[in-house]
Formats: sequence, C-alpha cells, structure tokens
Amino acid sequence: MNIKFFRPGFSSVTTLVVLCFLVLSIETYSQILPFDSERWEIAARESKVIEHLGRKALYLKGGKATVKNSEFRNGIIEFDIAFTPERGFMGAFWRLQDPGNYEEFYVRPHQSGLPDANQYQPLFNGVAGWQLYHGEEYSTPFNYDFEKWMRIKIVVSGKNAEIYIKDMEKPLLFVSELKRPEKTGKVGLVVSNFAPSYFSNFSFTLIKSPKLKGTVRTPKPIPLGTVMNWDVSNPIDAKSLEKKYQLNKTDKDRISWKRIAVENGGFVNLARLSGRDDNRDTVFAKLLIRSDRKQIKKFKFGYSDIAKVYLNDRLIYGGSNMYQSRDYRYLGTIGLFDEIYLPLEKGDNELLIAVTENFGGWGVTALFDDMTGIVVR
Repeated sequence: MNIKFFRPGFSSVTTLVVLCFLVLSIETYSQILPFDSERWEIAARESKVIEHLGRKALYLKGGKATVKNSEFRNGIIEFDIAFTPERGFMGAFWRLQDPGNYEEFYVRPHQSGLPDANQYQPLFNGVAGWQLYHGEEYSTPFNYDFEKWMRIKIVVSGKNAEIYIKDMEKPLLFVSELKRPEKTGKVGLVVSNFAPSYFSNFSFTLIKSPKLKGTVRTPKPIPLGTVMNWDVSNPIDAKSLEKKYQLNKTDKDRISWKRIAVENGGFVNLARLSGRDDNRDTVFAKLLIRSDRKQIKKFKFGYSDIAKVYLNDRLIYGGSNMYQSRDYRYLGTIGLFDEIYLPLEKGDNELLIAVTENFGGWGVTALFDDMTGIVVR
C-alpha cells in the first residue's frame, strides 16, 4: 500500500502524526524506493546511480545503503541484483539498530553452485558471525546468473526468515532461528570491499505476521558433556598476553566477568557481549572444574580465531583457527577440532581460554566426553 497524505491547512507535524497513526493501524504497508530518493542514506567507498543492463540502478561497493526511518520488524524485502563472477559479498540487511548490529543475507558469486554460495548471518557489536553460523541451516547451493538481473526476496517473520532467489514461489533457504533479538530497525543493502554490485527495483513491505512456506528445523541435540555456560571477561589487548606463560594477580585484577549460555550448536558467540578493536580483541572464557582427585582429563574444544589456554594460571596450549591459517581454502569455522589433556589437581581448578578475534566470528565451544570425578561450574 502506497500512502500520500496532504490536506490544505494541516501542519507538517499534524500530517506526520496522522501518517504514523495510519501506518501503525494497518497490517501491510509497502514502499517502493528509487535510488535517487532522499530516503537513502549511503555510506560506501563507491556509490552512484547509473544506467546498467537497461535500468536505472545503484552501483555500490564497500558499504551500505540504508533506508532512513524504515521501521522494519517483520515483512518482505525485494530487489533485483546483478554482479560478475568475481569474489564478492553483496546482499541486504534488516532490523538494523546501528552500523554494527543487524541481520544480514548476502550472496557469494565466486562460490556459485557450492554449498556456501550464500549466507545468513547476524552481526553483534560490529563482529560478523559466519564462522560460527555455517552449514545447511545458514547457506545453500545456488547457480547464479552473471551480468544479468536476478530477483531476491527476503521474508522475515518473528524469529524466522526465508530467502527466494529467481523463483519467487519456492524458498531457497529457510532460516529456522534468527539470532538477534526481535527488534524493529532499518533495512538496506550492503556490499563488501571486494567486487561491486548493482541493484534495482528495491522495495520493502511491512507486514505484522507474514506467513512462511518453510518449516522450522528441530535443533540438533547438544551432546552430553558440552560446557553449557561460560564466564566471559571484558575485552583486553592480545598483545598483553605475549610471552605470558604464567598469569598473576595483577593480570586478573583488571578482569570483570559476565555469564553467557551456549546457543543451539553448543558454542557461545562472544561478540554478543562486546565488540573488538585493535586494542581490545581478546576475552577470557572461564570454567571452574572441581575434581575429586588428582587426574588427567581429556578436554575437546574449538574457538574462533586464536586461543591460549591457561590451567591454574599456567599456559598449556596455544593455537590458531584463523581464516586461511592452515591452507588457502581453510575457512576457520568453529568446531570441536582440538583436544588437550588437563592435569587436574584435587579440588578446584580454574581454566581460562583467551580467545582473540580477527574477523568472521568470535566464539568458543568445549566438551568433556567423560565427566567421571569432575563437576564443571
């Protein structure tokens, strides 16, 4: 529904109040926005409105095009997109609270036809999460048309969303659980600093409770022995731990703690608690392990991107799970890929994992496959 409201004698304030009342009192409100509209706020390395493939289009690279005052919570976002086969990441966002907190879906042209041809991810405090949210629940194969217009539709309803590409009747991807809180925010388009993208025919429709065609997946059970809660510190500088083989009281006095529970998948997204910058890129994730005797216990864990493990203040492990850290195809996605053997003392043992974020996801996960003689707090 497109609304135009004007009546002689009405002040602009009265008009705005009445318009807001009308919008809030209807279940469906649609807006078609040409890219030369003043409603767009563009912050990007490169952007311009040009003719492309026979249409007026927005050329965008390295930034966002945001619709001002687009109070979007549930509804439909639609647009046409065109790109080359070059490496790139381009798509749309919704429920944007600020530049570092929103939901996002984007395509990867260079991965056309592969399982990670596209991606749903949340951003928390400026940290992307694709290394944590990976697999068939968050991406799906698709063969793209290059240098042709393709239609994309995103339907958002509560904690779920479904994505359509080209075929507007059958969803390509059903997102069973949007990770961010269900809050009203802005919508728009986003393109990385790699290959640019072209957009045309953008619109969004506010719908109170749009019906979805997909089916919510039952979450996979979290394995027994998974650490279900972590105490997480305030961020510190990773450089402060260089050649730090033994923690002391001074090191710990600067730390404060917050507790966080694991998500479906058995990991915690550390970016939910804080963002990162060059001087604050590391947090400690802490466990207290009470052992009924002196023993060695296997500890399986995973992290993104770099970790140092301290047991009772002594450094016992260091490793990297960064993107391309093991070979040029290595993604650095999180999983229980590492294990160490903890020399536990009788009584309480403090385990600290210093987790450093580079980019793509900030997380930690762990599991004891044998809990005999220990209690984890």
